[in-house]
Amino acid sequence: MMSVDYQGTKIPTCYATCSIGHKESHTLPLKLKAIADAGFDAIELSMPDILAYGKMLYGQELDPKDYDALVEIGKTIKTLVEEHNLKILMLQPFANFEGWPKDSDARKDAFERAEGWMRIMEAVGTDMLQVGSSDAPGISSSIDDLAGDLAELADMCVARGQRIAYENWCWATHAPSWKDVWRIVEKADRPNLGLCLDTFQSGGGEWADPTTKSGLVEDISREELEAKWKQSLAELSRTVPPEKIYLLQISDAYKMEPPIEAKANKKGLRPRGQWSHDYRPLPYDGGYLPVEDFLKAVLGTGFRGWLSIEVFDGKGPEKYSDMHEFGEKAMSSLVRLLKT
Repeated sequence: MMSVDYQGTKIPTCYATCSIGHKESHTLPLKLKAIADAGFDAIELSMPDILAYGKMLYGQELDPKDYDALVEIGKTIKTLVEEHNLKILMLQPFANFEGWPKDSDARKDAFERAEGWMRIMEAVGTDMLQVGSSDAPGISSSIDDLAGDLAELADMCVARGQRIAYENWCWATHAPSWKDVWRIVEKADRPNLGLCLDTFQSGGGEWADPTTKSGLVEDISREELEAKWKQSLAELSRTVPPEKIYLLQISDAYKMEPPIEAKANKKGLRPRGQWSHDYRPLPYDGGYLPVEDFLKAVLGTGFRGWLSIEVFDGKGPEKYSDMHEFGEKAMSSLVRLLKT
């Protein structure tokens, strides 16, 4: 393993399993080998990878809510990960959790899913759950309701020694920016609730826009945009305590040519969500977001914790012959980022 050096401090590195491999033959065991060989310390384990590995073991599709089966698969994954001297930093992505009406079936389902995922976390040996800010329509816009749900989830996690990394998804219904999720985390005020920050979610939400010709937010002048972005970064460095940042995910984004249509697609996914799914390369690999700016702002808080590669590059298969090459390229882009 090789933590990356930054001003004399060793920064631990992580790689999301959903961000490597593009064929069915790129199985979880092969992904883990590629990630370990590239020198990463840990993985973010993604639920689609657990399901795909379960299908490989059992020869059939698994029900994502068959938690008994998923727990057994989780135990096998734990052994695999340990064989590669990797750690599982977190389980992801847990979506559409907070803000449902109080007695609704959707709220009941959200808490039942959380319970199931916590069991899987115990089985794989990780203490962190990533919760993405909900993009569901029909959820409450009240910060009290959103914070209340996360506080309740954090209290459920405490008994198991688990914690929650809450991430702003830039296409979320009510909490698309780092400032929104930070307000919710502050309001919830739980010791085991912190932030998962992300260069794409912030740069792609506040500064860039996949629906415009310029690729930038266009409802203000370029000058105002740059000033606002700088102000946001300065505020992040000044106001967020480093111990409340559990990790920083790193990716860039391609400028969309032609731009994405400014409306939800057939699946109901908003434009920035569509962008997120396939157009997020490694830094220095064809994107245009101010990734270095955001990393500097996060390091400016005093944060020296986990940096995790989470990319979704639809052009990856054309660019890289195999996962090992991709893993090594990811590590060298991290090293380069920290040198800037």
